[in-house]
Amino acid sequence: MRFRLEGSPYVGLFAVCTESAVLLPSSASEELVAEIERALKVEVAVRTSVAEMSLLGCLAVGNSNGFLLSPYALESELRRVKERVEGEGLGKISRLPGAGGERDKMNAVGNLVLANDSVALVHPELSEKTVEEVRETLGVKVYKGTVGGLKTVGMAAVATNKGVLANSNASRAELEFLEQVFELPVEIGSVNFGAPLVGAGLVANTKGYVVGAETTGAELGRIEEALGLGVYRSSAKRFWSNF
Repeated sequence: MRFRLEGSPYVGLFAVCTESAVLLPSSASEELVAEIERALKVEVAVRTSVAEMSLLGCLAVGNSNGFLLSPYALESELRRVKERVEGEGLGKISRLPGAGGERDKMNAVGNLVLANDSVALVHPELSEKTVEEVRETLGVKVYKGTVGGLKTVGMAAVATNKGVLANSNASRAELEFLEQVFELPVEIGSVNFGAPLVGAGLVANTKGYVVGAETTGAELGRIEEALGLGVYRSSAKRFWSNF
């Protein structure tokens, strides 16, 4: 079955996960949280907002070393995530650097960073200060680039520790660069009946995934092949509609 968040099949806009934790909107029901925990096989699910918004997939990025949030995340939000993630020893939590006028003009970090546990590809115009925060918080080697001609690489692709699924419009040169820096198999694909922004419609780790309601069987096959995953069929359609 397929599902939606906030009435949208673009589930990657609203959730972000690592190997051990997933961040979900505050409005998520207990049933939904349990369903997502089972799908991704994570230890901790945190219901929160970031900058008082539910767009967690846009405003946060994470890996096994921690989560990096938008600089506009409230202290209360930062504390909530720290209590659950740092409290369980699942990585550190940080915000993008800067205060007042020092903030990077681009701060929707989930859109701007594509990462697994070893490597991050980031928007080519990110400041060096932000790049350093990505490097330090996530403990990764950082490269700049595009996927499918898009600088918002976090929405244009999905990377786990097993593989990378890239925008179906990615060029040969971009795919070769992804293979080179991630040192993993790279495939192209789509979600939600042909949408190329796979990062916007898919949330995945090495153990499972959740994907938008309009994703076809052929697209599921490509996702599972690219990321080295088995089939996860959820009864969650009724749960995702509760967002």
